[in-house]
Amino acid sequence: MTKALLVASVLAFGLSFSAVAATQGEFDGECVMGLAQGKDIKTDCSVSTVYGGKTYCFGNETARQVFLKKPDEFLLQAQIFYSSKPQ
Repeated sequence: MTKALLVASVLAFGLSFSAVAATQGEFDGECVMGLAQGKDIKTDCSVSTVYGGKTYCFGNETARQVFLKKPDEFLLQAQIFYSSKPQ
């Protein structure tokens, strides 16, 4: 399947290309701020940001804006909690 055909197929199903790409966010698409607070919050990655070349998903825009104030701190907290979860 060519890239153009893939994009056309995605658009035909009412999804944006960015939403498809974002569903592949770090932490299996969980909200980074939720993880930083020790909570599992699944997202559809419709609210996301790219930081350090990786896509991170958020439950809402407020969580994304808070993350952007101290991304390294929140990523460390999220990673600690995420790594402690049984896989």
